Amino acid sequence: MLDCELAGWRSRPYAELAALVDVELETRVVAGASGERYQVQVQVFWDARPGGDVRVMAAIDDGGLRAFVPLTASFILAPDGSFVGEEA
Repeated sequence: MLDCELAGWRSRPYAELAALVDVELETRVVAGASGERYQVQVQVFWDARPGGDVRVMAAIDDGGLRAFVPLTASFILAPDGSFVGEEA
């Protein structure tokens, strides 16, 4: 479910993601296949330095104890549109 959530973010161009750096994004509630509700939050920030690579990190939890240690996934997008650390 977390990978599906990040898939839409991976399709966005670098300029769009860079414009979202340090912008407070809302927490969304999504329903899983079982009907269980999950909270998803996505953050966009510079990976090392402003104007460089952008890291997009998503976290998901069920609103219970899992909220203290949510599952996370991320990717890094370089200014040239390539994904850092991933094989082509």
